[in-house]
Amino acid sequence: MDYHSPYFFGYLLGLVHLLGIVAALHALFTVRTAQGAIAWAMPLFFIPYLTLIPYLIFGARSFYAYIKARRQANQEMHVAMANLNWRPWVEEALTARESESYAALRAMPKLGRMPCLANNQVKLLIDGKATFDAIFAAIEKARDVVLVQFFIIHDDSLGKALQQLLLRKAAEGVQVFVLYDRVGSHALPSSYSQLLRDGGVQIHAFATRRGWFNRFQVNFRNHRKIVVVDGLLGFIGGHNVGDEYLGGHPQLSPWRDTHVQISGPVLACLQESFAEDWYWATRQLPPLILPDAYPDNGVLCQALASGPADPQETCSLFFLEAIHSATRRVWITSPYFIPDEAVFAALRLAVLRGVDVRVLIPSRPDHRIVYAASSLFAFEAVRAGIRMFRYQPGFLHQKVVLVDDDVSAIGSANLDNRSFRLNFEITLLTVDRGFADQVENMLINDFEQAREITAEDSRDTHRLQQLGMRIARLISPIL
Repeated sequence: MDYHSPYFFGYLLGLVHLLGIVAALHALFTVRTAQGAIAWAMPLFFIPYLTLIPYLIFGARSFYAYIKARRQANQEMHVAMANLNWRPWVEEALTARESESYAALRAMPKLGRMPCLANNQVKLLIDGKATFDAIFAAIEKARDVVLVQFFIIHDDSLGKALQQLLLRKAAEGVQVFVLYDRVGSHALPSSYSQLLRDGGVQIHAFATRRGWFNRFQVNFRNHRKIVVVDGLLGFIGGHNVGDEYLGGHPQLSPWRDTHVQISGPVLACLQESFAEDWYWATRQLPPLILPDAYPDNGVLCQALASGPADPQETCSLFFLEAIHSATRRVWITSPYFIPDEAVFAALRLAVLRGVDVRVLIPSRPDHRIVYAASSLFAFEAVRAGIRMFRYQPGFLHQKVVLVDDDVSAIGSANLDNRSFRLNFEITLLTVDRGFADQVENMLINDFEQAREITAEDSRDTHRLQQLGMRIARLISPIL
């Protein structure tokens, strides 16, 4: 065959367009939202030579095969746990039946796979130093088991400090289990994990799928951040392990983030979430610990573990339920404000009901395309009466929701399609006036350091910038 013949290039282009049509049909049948399907199908149909490879990496997937495999692994894990008599706390711990604020979240008992439990103690950890000081102090006191899960672990000063602490505890006879996301921690050298293994720490990467083809898979990331020490003290929130979370990134510093320290029955749920992910990665169960008793008073908490294998779109439905339940206020902070149509409509309806709706987003981008799409959504939100703010001192990474006077939620979930439908996330829902007051004071301080976005900001935006924002928004469902 003459590879320099124009006929060859014609056949090649025809083949690429044929593959593009096949891929577009695949997207229409497999992408879970209409917006995402259109965002993939249109460019695959018209410009396949630019979009086939990105679709292979970011979009092409055996979504339902993955769901089936993950659900099967979860079922096997729960069968293995059945012999452990793991859930006495469901019967013994007080539930939220008598809480009017929790009752307003009518879907939550069925939406969440784990129950809302009383008698928990929670502590707000504002920013990296408070968070990692508390985590390191808890691990220092560990006697039996330490469970550590992060989306990102860097081999930098903070990462090395965690590594040395875990090695020291393993040498003392503590069982240490570490799980990190393979995509999020792509820069983590193998020597980091090997040193931990040599020291007796069990460490594994969370991989989305097994097999050669899925080596390019970057969806279904495990975005959860969980630490549990001896079944007595736990931590979840927005921080990963890296110097930037302590302000070590000059362009994004100071980094603004939030974590929560927890003790009480809800730690069983955090351990169960970790066990599901660990079982997926290793087909083994980690040790799970329940204390003999808990205090008789405390905070109502529900751990909301969500992911792409859920029977419902747990994460997005939680945001919808929280917003629809609000009668006085909904305050949200998120680094990525790319809501889907349902969540955006819920926010607009809340404004029409007279609810004080505020959203705090960053003023500095860490991902420029996401930032551009988020900016356009922010301008549209302002026109709908939603108060939008940009945090000024540094990069805002916290994920917090405050509803009315009692309900707050802090965790790993962003206000975007990836958290709604592609990532594994975990959020701690709390129902308590005292803790909500602490969250309110924290957010008031954040809003005081923010600049409110106005309608004039949209009009003052250059035409080319507006074009870039609209292009970014077109692909926002697949970001």
